[in-house]
Amino acid sequence: MKRKKIAVLFGGCSPEYNVSISSAGSVVSSLDGELFEAVLIGITRDGNWYRYYGGIEKIATDEWHLCEEDCVRAVLAPDRDIHGILEWKDGKAVMTRIDAAFPVLHGKNGEDGSVAGLLELAGIPVVGCGILAGALCMDKARSKKLITGIGIESPKGFVIGRNDTDREIFEFMGNLSYPVFVKPVNAGSSFGITKVYREEDLSAAIKTAFEFDNEAIIEENVDGFEAGCAVIGNDELITGYVDEIELFVDWFDYHEKYSQKKSKIHTPARLDDNLADEIKEAAKKIYRALGCCGFARVDMFLTKEGKILFNEVNTIPGLTSISRFPKMMRGAGYEFSELLTKLIELGMER
Repeated sequence: MKRKKIAVLFGGCSPEYNVSISSAGSVVSSLDGELFEAVLIGITRDGNWYRYYGGIEKIATDEWHLCEEDCVRAVLAPDRDIHGILEWKDGKAVMTRIDAAFPVLHGKNGEDGSVAGLLELAGIPVVGCGILAGALCMDKARSKKLITGIGIESPKGFVIGRNDTDREIFEFMGNLSYPVFVKPVNAGSSFGITKVYREEDLSAAIKTAFEFDNEAIIEENVDGFEAGCAVIGNDELITGYVDEIELFVDWFDYHEKYSQKKSKIHTPARLDDNLADEIKEAAKKIYRALGCCGFARVDMFLTKEGKILFNEVNTIPGLTSISRFPKMMRGAGYEFSELLTKLIELGMER
């Protein structure tokens, strides 16, 4: 059987560039070589696109773009007859047809629906969520409004923009209790997030959030813990284990997410079956409401009283073999290589 050519996109113009190259190295090395041929498309921090021919080991170490012999300038062609990429070799454009594309691009300019839009214009099947779901899930404020509409609450909070005055912001704060989190509306991996305990520290936290986006969301701390649930599927949905983040620090910031020196992730979560099932059902409702398909990780809070609150959806969660999403999906019987095959099949199914 002829192998399917799968374009794996990695890197990108995003603060989460380093997360992307780590995930991509894992994805490429774990693809079933009997079924798929990986066509590697690397995007530099500056937004330059290359077909990468070098060793997989150089992706995770960010050396992939340093050797000119390994990189050929390339673009994704929007022309549906090409159905693939154009590379510039010896002054000529060379076409490579691909069967599907797997964007392993975390954060802005990748996970936010932008690359899915380009692929859909080209008529190329996308592994993962489409344009609308990517954009909605990246936007913490608008996704929370939609999920409130299906009866699942979020932490108490409000959204501010750059034009809001200090006076207006502190008036809004009269409805909240400290500590609060100040977050960019559109960002991932905890970039730009600050936990604020005192009013005098609020302005600095807002300034930090605005370094990453034009809007920020301020919301109360939840007395409980964060629980996640992996969901895969288009029409019929499958959930993996619910996991639980146990913290021995104030909050799960960027460094803690990727080092876990002072936290522990329990997979499965230390919950009774009924509560775990309730979280899984909530995750599926959220997934459907936001128009997700293919796969996503739905993150929620569980309060000490047992109430489920919506946090966010990651449409391209971490994809190393030890990341939360693959570990959750082992609960549904998928080892990492099998999981990647299933995700590609779901993308091509659409």
